[in-house]
Amino acid sequence: MDAWLERLRKEITETTTDLDDSDWNRAPSGRWTSAQIVEHLGRSYGTTAKMLELMLKESGSPQVRAANLKEFLLRLLIVDLGVFPSGAKAPAIVVPQGDLGPAALTRALLNLERMDAGIKAAEERWGEGPVAIHMILGPLNAKQWRKFHYVHGHHHVRQMKKRIGKSE
Repeated sequence: MDAWLERLRKEITETTTDLDDSDWNRAPSGRWTSAQIVEHLGRSYGTTAKMLELMLKESGSPQVRAANLKEFLLRLLIVDLGVFPSGAKAPAIVVPQGDLGPAALTRALLNLERMDAGIKAAEERWGEGPVAIHMILGPLNAKQWRKFHYVHGHHHVRQMKKRIGKSE
């Protein structure tokens, strides 16, 4: 597994080790629980994996375009600077649907591995250029996809640690 994604897997696993039902379901009012956060992460990894798998089935180059100014600036902030803005609304496709914590964790870790394989295959096939378009950040190359998912996942791991009282 890629170093960024392995680091993320380790952070998620260490944070969720030994959580009980109370830990999985604790959250400030109006915020996601740890179970919902893990489900959201799993859905984001699964969505990226599926997109790449579908693109890899097609022949030719990936269908990408140039980034617009907003995408460029968001990519600069999140991917290059490693800052994930709090309070951003998640796209509907990755919003939690109610999976239980342990089941969501299992799915998230499997989808993380599946996504890693998809990113690696895209990179091997298309090289260092953009391999797919992120719905908010625009076109990303394989390295940027990995770093985005690390920054995004780390942001949520920090939220979970606050909810369950684990120190950073």
